Amino acid sequence: MLNRCLQAAALAALFLPAPALAEPLTFSVASIDGSATASLNESFATSGTISLGEITLSGAGSTIELAVEGLPARANVLFELIVHGATSTWNTLRAEVLDPLDTDDGLDVTPYGAGVPDGFSTSNTRDGLSFAQSAGLERSASFAGGSATVTADEETNAADALVFSGLAEAPGAVRVVFGLRDYDGGRNFLVKLSSEDPIANPEPASMLLLGTGLAGLAAVRRRRRAASEEATNN
Repeated sequence: MLNRCLQAAALAALFLPAPALAEPLTFSVASIDGSATASLNESFATSGTISLGEITLSGAGSTIELAVEGLPARANVLFELIVHGATSTWNTLRAEVLDPLDTDDGLDVTPYGAGVPDGFSTSNTRDGLSFAQSAGLERSASFAGGSATVTADEETNAADALVFSGLAEAPGAVRVVFGLRDYDGGRNFLVKLSSEDPIANPEPASMLLLGTGLAGLAAVRRRRRAASEEATNN
């Protein structure tokens, strides 16, 4: 009976919301690829939802890697990030946790892809880093008039990722909310944010052909109408 109580208490502690941060929490830009920019906050609230700042991913294939350090052990911490650039440019935002290379990478699916920087690995189910898996924290990407569809890849050893789809409909900024947990606490790891699924825009020549075709259809309709009216009058 005592053992069961201790196990239940340990499980409950794992999924408690984050307490006030006891040590400095830092987020910094580790790398930027493509037409991306970042403006991160220099200080953070010590409790509640933590606002990270803003990033811009101007085109599909843009990537920002954020270095995270100072998460309390076993705490689930909720973050929000304002993302610009999706409107009519790309449709999907992918967020992925990248784990520092160490002794807990034995379950990783290798070889790692080209998007994994030196010194880091994809996150597996036993390394203790996640988007606060099973904690019940909010995961969303909302914008004026709608929100994204959110799917998670966190049950396998291939990756720990969140995918936000349907962002091409956003008329402006997107508010992205997600949780993070570092079971050991204090580790330096990465959150990689990538824009995917480009939205095809018609080429100028295609637009010209389309306009010419519509004009031709209108002319045909006018000729048919005139012929019909002439036949009726006769």
